[in-house]
Amino acid sequence: MQLRRFRWMSCALGAAVMFLFSACGSGATSPKELRRLAGSSEAVGARERTEGRLRGVVRAYADRTPLTLGLVEVRDNCKGGAAKEWFFQDGDDAVKINCSVSVTAYYGADPHRMGDVLEGILSEGDNAQSLVPFGHGDYRRKLVSYYRGHESNPLGAQAPEPAELSDRDQTLSWDSVRDKSPGRVIGEPEEWLLPQDPPVSRYLREPEAATVAGIRDRYGMMFRLELHAGYYRMFKDEKTKNL
Repeated sequence: MQLRRFRWMSCALGAAVMFLFSACGSGATSPKELRRLAGSSEAVGARERTEGRLRGVVRAYADRTPLTLGLVEVRDNCKGGAAKEWFFQDGDDAVKINCSVSVTAYYGADPHRMGDVLEGILSEGDNAQSLVPFGHGDYRRKLVSYYRGHESNPLGAQAPEPAELSDRDQTLSWDSVRDKSPGRVIGEPEEWLLPQDPPVSRYLREPEAATVAGIRDRYGMMFRLELHAGYYRMFKDEKTKNL
């Protein structure tokens, strides 16, 4: 009797485990469905609007600050939703598709005029209608003065050279020009590891032959502007959200 009960419990447990793994393996967005959704008019329209907006920010820096644009990268990717998550839940199982685009721009500048370059960027950022969000403030005024040789490092005497401004939507970083430590310069773009497979994944490098090293050789130093935005998401309950 006990052996029969043990066998019955073992079978029941095995069936439960099989059901659980079967449920965990279902519900993920298929590659075919992902491609269909990524190529839909809603996704394409949201992609074009968002990329256009980010490219507008890139142009604003080139047109209205002392920076000279040398290279633009676009990394666009749509990911499918995961199967039902039973244990480690992060919300991916509620999503059918999630798309985002990153635009990174590389600019050249004169390292001998670093204070004037930053002043030009901050002056443009003072304009309330500007796409440049970095205006003057106490810290940023000290940063300009530091690069002009009038003040010490605003982060502290022993701190590394300040080489970044950031807010929620933008990060602007640059080569260290006063701290000559190795590794304190903008590197080449990271390799794009996804396949070139529009509309699911897409990579652009404009111009294709441009390099950070080449831009630095021409102008003396590098600035990098990093922008990222989600643009399209559809949940498995068919609710769509253009981000």
